[in-house]
Amino acid sequence: MFPADFDKLAEKVCRGDGITFDEAIGLIGLTRNSDIIYLAGLANHIREKFCGLKIDLCSIVNAKSGGCPEDCKFCAQSSSYRTECPAYPLLSKEVILNKAIEAKKIGVKSFCVVTSGRAVNDADFVRILEILKSIKDLGMNPNCSLGFLTEERIKALESVGVKEYNHNIETARSHFSSICTTHKFEDRVETVRMVKCSRLRACCGGIIGMGESQRQRIEMAFSLKELNVDCVTLNILNPRPGTPLEYSPHITPMEIIKTIAVFRFILPKVTIKLAGGREVNLRDLQSLGLSAGANGLIIGGYLTIRGRTPEEDLEMVRDLGFEIG
Repeated sequence: MFPADFDKLAEKVCRGDGITFDEAIGLIGLTRNSDIIYLAGLANHIREKFCGLKIDLCSIVNAKSGGCPEDCKFCAQSSSYRTECPAYPLLSKEVILNKAIEAKKIGVKSFCVVTSGRAVNDADFVRILEILKSIKDLGMNPNCSLGFLTEERIKALESVGVKEYNHNIETARSHFSSICTTHKFEDRVETVRMVKCSRLRACCGGIIGMGESQRQRIEMAFSLKELNVDCVTLNILNPRPGTPLEYSPHITPMEIIKTIAVFRFILPKVTIKLAGGREVNLRDLQSLGLSAGANGLIIGGYLTIRGRTPEEDLEMVRDLGFEIG
């Protein structure tokens, strides 16, 4: 595939016609850095056409940590593995709101309350509803990720002003059983479908670098397209000590940049948000990651590890000409 072919595919996407699975396979197979940089520029053009210059900044809080009964091989919070991840019950309202206020001070408008486990119990869910309403009262967008949902809980989240619900599919359907055995890919898909039938925005993505093939990355992207998600969180594996993926090799920065670009070709209108693992994997090329079609960042740290300082990320965002929206 030659650069002229990239141009034709970009024109096709900009006309509103999606690229095919086979066309995406051709793009993800690129190996020359010069081709990947060219592809990234085209992906950024697609992003500008459909999403403009605004960037979606979100901060998260690990509101309930550890003790998860699921066996996801990447996760330090799984009770199946011996890790150094702290375990604690649901944080107090005061602690969570203080973290939200800190995020608001640096210009973040969306704040996501995340809990470990398959789903929160009824008592914690009631407390979380109160916390989410208070986050909205701060003038922020209250988001959350609380595991599997019921229709009743979705309605309750709507009632307190939740804007977006995060529930990742994690990886390709064909690779999922290699990553998790305690629940199925379809279980995750069903929760996303329920969210899409509500007034909530569906935030859904996964992790690359977990031993999946390039074809399986494309498979994941097309699953996200089929689900018609509103926001894609793109994580890159940062292997956690004590987990089965502890010794997984890091994928290269250029491989990540290529993947971001191809995701933008497949998902031209969604928010593509760079999340966990970007610092350690992209290193000095983080700005190129944002110039490859992404238009969102999780800033201020992740669930079990720290990220860069918010000031560093905000400087990068402004240097790239994004508008904090």
